[in-house]
Amino acid sequence: MDGASVDGGFIELERVEKVFDVRRRTGFLKSERRRVRAVDSISFTVARGEMVGYIGPNGAGKSTTIKMLTGILTPSGGRLRVAGIDPSRERTRLARRIGVVFGQRTTLWWDLPLIDSYRLMHRMYRIPDLRYRQNLDRCVELLELRGLLDVPVRQLSLGQRMRGDIAAALLHDPEVLYLDEPTIGLDVISKAKVRDFLRELNAERGTTVLLTTHDLQDIEQLCSRVMVIDHGRLMYDGPLAGLHEVGDSERTLVVDLERELPPIEVPPARVVRVEGSRQWLAFPASESAAPLVARVAAEYPLVDLSVREPDIEAVIAKMYAGQAGQAERAVS
Repeated sequence: MDGASVDGGFIELERVEKVFDVRRRTGFLKSERRRVRAVDSISFTVARGEMVGYIGPNGAGKSTTIKMLTGILTPSGGRLRVAGIDPSRERTRLARRIGVVFGQRTTLWWDLPLIDSYRLMHRMYRIPDLRYRQNLDRCVELLELRGLLDVPVRQLSLGQRMRGDIAAALLHDPEVLYLDEPTIGLDVISKAKVRDFLRELNAERGTTVLLTTHDLQDIEQLCSRVMVIDHGRLMYDGPLAGLHEVGDSERTLVVDLERELPPIEVPPARVVRVEGSRQWLAFPASESAAPLVARVAAEYPLVDLSVREPDIEAVIAKMYAGQAGQAERAVS
């Protein structure tokens, strides 16, 4: 029976590499070829039922990894297995067990009503009729698609299309779901709906989820584990709080007061910017915002406030800075 290995790995990568040959023009009728290492000897294991964030800056190798996991790309080296299957060798067989959502590309038929795309997938995946109806009804209800089924995909908003794509990826009961920027460009309400649905899907069905995103709130609300990739290498693998500690990152509390006041004093936060009655307070990302919010509300004439997460690129930059500093101290 296919599935996880003895040690619990449902998704397994062992020193996986992906190298591309890229040609660059250097003059008239001249070009040079260089090798770009998009993924550089990455190893990790994901257990069945885990929800894992896979993050990093643009060009880090996230999408390349996802494409190798689905069989779209073949690794240049190393070993890769999903549910015991080699994706590049048995892509069709694996397709029945995985679901994929690429945030900036749709798997839906652009000029057809949404329901017609689902009917086509019903036949493509040979989903039993009863199971198809059950899955469709559940997705339509939880993702609020009822009024959109007869609308051509090209007429849907980005948020509506994204919810439609997620439903399409789940009609055949995949055991693992790859999500590449699933909330990109979505408004706050649409993001909340998508996150709630994914949380419920994982809890009810034990679906394994690998999520790539630039939104740290996606990770914070959905994943207990985060992996950071940069320049094709795995830089960090552990809890989000640990990432903040390693990167020494900060969150920002944006406070709107009733009137202009001197800088707010609520340690360990510090005021980093003041514009009229609005103040920006930085505090360690590993700390809870709740005590700070409670103190500000109790001690100052508050109108509104919000918490902003650190940018992933900034977290990774600080992580690099910390590692470089440690290396210098070790040398000296």
